[in-house]
Amino acid sequence: MSKVRRVALRALSRLGAAITVIWVVATITFFAVRAVPGDPVQAILGGPGSQASAEAVAQARADYGLDRPLGEQYFAYLGQLLRGDLGVSYRLHDDVTTIIGDLLPNTLQLAGAALVLGWAIALLLVWLSTRGGRVAGVVTDFLGIVGAALPHFWLGAVLITIFATGLGLPVALSGPGFTGLILPALTLAIPLGGYLAQVMRDSTLDALDKPFVLAARARGESPNGVFRKHLLRRAALPAVGLTGWAFGSLISGAVVVEKLFARPGLGRSLVDAVVARDVPLVIGVLIVVAAAYVLITLVTDVIEQALSPRTEAAV
Repeated sequence: MSKVRRVALRALSRLGAAITVIWVVATITFFAVRAVPGDPVQAILGGPGSQASAEAVAQARADYGLDRPLGEQYFAYLGQLLRGDLGVSYRLHDDVTTIIGDLLPNTLQLAGAALVLGWAIALLLVWLSTRGGRVAGVVTDFLGIVGAALPHFWLGAVLITIFATGLGLPVALSGPGFTGLILPALTLAIPLGGYLAQVMRDSTLDALDKPFVLAARARGESPNGVFRKHLLRRAALPAVGLTGWAFGSLISGAVVVEKLFARPGLGRSLVDAVVARDVPLVIGVLIVVAAAYVLITLVTDVIEQALSPRTEAAV
């Protein structure tokens, strides 16, 4: 089988998997939200206190197709998705695509900043573990385990308390701009950095006794040079494959963090939409997140394949 054909088959396989993931997410979410107690018509008419008349309720059911059997509603919604139509928000009475387009940049900015910080924390811990022998290894391993175990809501509350109550610094304010991004991103980055550090540390320490590292030291390479030129790829490779998972983890963590810091974004809107039984917005947000997760996974898979041959060649 030619290389081009193998690449094409791999791409088709990935595309099929991506479509399957999106369909499964849409299906599970559709029936899960419908199973939540309450009537979505209340969200359409302004909430439980709207005191809408029976005629208004019946008209809303007919307008949004809620008077049809559940199976018929499901297949009608799948038809909308195939046309690229995410529907209209029950609660906000606006196109879901427009709502997500307005909120997505905020969540991507938060997730991107947290991903960069998480990698920086992980690389710092791994670098320190190669510098100070057994004691440094034990300390950095402990810090990685503790960091990975910290829940987002607790960590965010502690950071707010320290920076706002204790130090009175403006970075505790979740407003627009860079200062409003620091604490939310750090809240997401610390657990991620701790987990990635644990993944990278084992492969890095294992490489310290490899011939190519010993040869570099014999040539007079400094510890920093050995780490940068020979150990960094070895350390990063196992973590690169987890970046897709890490992105999904950051998006799920954003649900808590955006709510905690009163930051506008998909996570905060998702919580509000679930509470209001806003089915189109809930499904739309989760489909976009699933699609982004699949895309990031594809990109990291390509990067991992690009790094692996060079790493193996260096051994």
